[in-house]
Amino acid sequence: MGTITSAAKGTPTGSRKLVEMNWDPITRIVGSLGIFTKIDFDNRQVAECHSTSSIFRGYSIFMKGKDPRDAHFITSRICGICGDNHATCATYAQNMAFGVRPPAMAEWIVNLGEAAEYMFDHNIFQDNLVGVDFCERMVKETNPGVYAKAEKTAAPGANLHGYRTIADIMKALNPFVGSFYREALQMSRMTREMFCLMEGRHVHPSTLYPGGVGTVPTVQLFTDYLVRLMKYVEFMKKVVPLHDDLFNFFYEALPGYEKVGQRRVLLACWGSFNNPAVCDYSYKKMTEWGRAMYVTPGVVVDDKLVTSDLVDINLNIRILLGSSYYDGWENSEKFVQKDPLGNPVDQNHPWNQTTIPRPQKRDFGGKYTWVMSPRWLDKRTGDHLALDTGGGPIARLWATALAGIVDNGYVKSTGRSVKMYLPKTMSLPEVEFEWKIPKWSNAIERDRARTYFQVYAASCALYFVEQALAELHAGRTKTWSEFTVPQEAIGCGFHEAVRGVLSHHVVIRDGKIANYHPYPPTPWNANPRDVYGTPGPYEDAVQNTPIFEETARINLKASTLCAPCAASTPACRAACTCTWAMAKCWRRITHPCLASTLDAPGFRIEAAGHDGDRQAWVQWDSPPHLSQLPASIYL
Repeated sequence: MGTITSAAKGTPTGSRKLVEMNWDPITRIVGSLGIFTKIDFDNRQVAECHSTSSIFRGYSIFMKGKDPRDAHFITSRICGICGDNHATCATYAQNMAFGVRPPAMAEWIVNLGEAAEYMFDHNIFQDNLVGVDFCERMVKETNPGVYAKAEKTAAPGANLHGYRTIADIMKALNPFVGSFYREALQMSRMTREMFCLMEGRHVHPSTLYPGGVGTVPTVQLFTDYLVRLMKYVEFMKKVVPLHDDLFNFFYEALPGYEKVGQRRVLLACWGSFNNPAVCDYSYKKMTEWGRAMYVTPGVVVDDKLVTSDLVDINLNIRILLGSSYYDGWENSEKFVQKDPLGNPVDQNHPWNQTTIPRPQKRDFGGKYTWVMSPRWLDKRTGDHLALDTGGGPIARLWATALAGIVDNGYVKSTGRSVKMYLPKTMSLPEVEFEWKIPKWSNAIERDRARTYFQVYAASCALYFVEQALAELHAGRTKTWSEFTVPQEAIGCGFHEAVRGVLSHHVVIRDGKIANYHPYPPTPWNANPRDVYGTPGPYEDAVQNTPIFEETARINLKASTLCAPCAASTPACRAACTCTWAMAKCWRRITHPCLASTLDAPGFRIEAAGHDGDRQAWVQWDSPPHLSQLPASIYL
C-alpha cells in the first residue's frame, strides 16, 4: 500500500487547515480501491473524501457473444472472494432466461452452500481482518488511554466467552498469536469444508449449473455438513457476547464514536436463500417468490421499508455516470423496451446499459474512477438514492426485520427485530439471540450485524439440512432439470453476495449473449459522485467522520479513517500508517517504483503493514533527483 500526504490545494471554509492523506491502493485483500481524503486535524475531522478504483474489469464487454450456459463459470471469476455468489446469481438469471425450475433438492443444496459461504467469509473477515482494528496492539498504540480503561473494564459476558476484561478480548484478537484470532481461523477452514461439500470447490464452484447442481445427495453428505455446522453453532454462542462486549465498550470509552461512518439509513438488500416451494424463476411471479426468500429483499429508507417487491426493485435500478471513466449510452441500442409484465424499462437500466470506456487522467473535479454510480429511483420523491449495503448483514437484517415475513422455526422476523434460535450443542445449552434495529447505520453497527448474521446463516442452515434430509428420505433425489437455450430471452438474478446486493442481467439473441451486466456490492458501495453531485456511500460515510485516535497528528492509523469503508467490504480494510509533519513548500515527486509519493521537507512517511516494517525518512531543502532518494523507500 502506498500512502500519500500533502497539503490540501484549497480549503472549502475560510480558516480550515486541511491536509491531504491518501491511501491508494488499500491492499489488505483487494488492491484496486483508493481513498483520497482531506483532513482537518485542528477539528479532528475528515473534511472531504473521494473513492477511486484503478481497475477496468470489462466483463460486460467480453461476455457478449458467449454461450449463455457458460455465464456462471465466467462471471464467478469476477471476484476471488465472492465468486460462488456470482456463480449462484448467474444461474438464477440463467434459470429465468431458460425457463427452467430446479428440483427442490438442488435448491436446498445451493442454500446450504451459500449459508456456509456467509459463515466462512463473515467469520474470517470479522475476527481476522476487522478484529485487527480492535486488537491490543492497535488500540494500545493509537489510543493508549482507551486501552488503559479496557484493562480496568470487566467484560459483562465473561461467563459466556471466557475473557475477564475488555483488554483480554483485545489481546485475544492480536494477529497470529491471539487465542480468539487463531480459533476463528480454524472455524474459517471448517466452514470452507462445509461449502465444498455442497458446491464442490471454493471459491469458484464446480457443481453449480443452470437447472440445478451436480452434487450427489446422500445421508453421509448432509451428516458431514451437519457435524461441522454444530461445531460452528457452539462457537457462535460465545462470539456474539464477545463482540457485543467489545463494541459496546467503544461506545462507552469514546463518546461520539457512533459518528464514525454514520450516514443516513439508505440500505439495499436483494434477498437470499430461495424457497423451492414457491420459486419458479419466472419473472411474472418474481414478486411472490422474492418475498418467500429466507432473507427478505427490500429497500430501507430512514428506517422505513419502501418496498420488498423484486419487480419494483429491479425496474428502479439506474446506472448513472458523472465521475466515471465512461461515455454515456443514451444514443446506444435499447435492448429491452418492456419487462415481461409490460412495464417500461429505462435506458439506464442494466438490461439496456452499454459500456463505453474512456480512459483518462484522474481529476477529482471531473472523472476519477472506473466505478459507475448505481442508484435506485425512489418514485415517491424522484430522488436517485445512493443506497449502500452496509457490508451486507445490516441491510439483510434490517430489511428482513421490517418485512416481518420470515419464520421457519429457527429464524423469526418480528417487525423490529430478528430472533435466531440455536439448539443445544456438545457443551452449551440452547440459546436465542435477537438482533434489534439499531439507532444508527454506522461502522460499529455494521460490524455488529456481521456477527449476528453469522448466527442467522447458521440457524437457516439447520433448517435447510432438515429440509434436504426430508427430501432424501422421501426418495426425491433429483438435482437437475433439463432445459433448452432459447433463441431470444431476457433474465435477471437477484442474490446477496457476502458483502451485499448482487444482480445479474442477461439479454439473449440468436442463442448467444447480446448484453450482460453483473452488479455486485462494490459498485453500490464504492461508487463516486454521480451526475447530480451525490457522493457514493464510502465517500459519504468517510466525510465528516471524526478522528478519535489520541496519536492522530503524529501517527494516524487508517483503522479509524477507513473504518466506514472497512465495515462494508473486505476490499477496504486499511493496512497502513501515515506519520504527519507540518509541511512548508509542497512539491510532488512520483515514480512507479516508489513506496509512495514524497512531498515535503522534513517529512516522514511510512508505507507498511500494521507492524510498520517498511519506512523511510526523507529530508531536503529542494526535491532531489530520483537517483538520490534512499533505497529504503523503494518497494
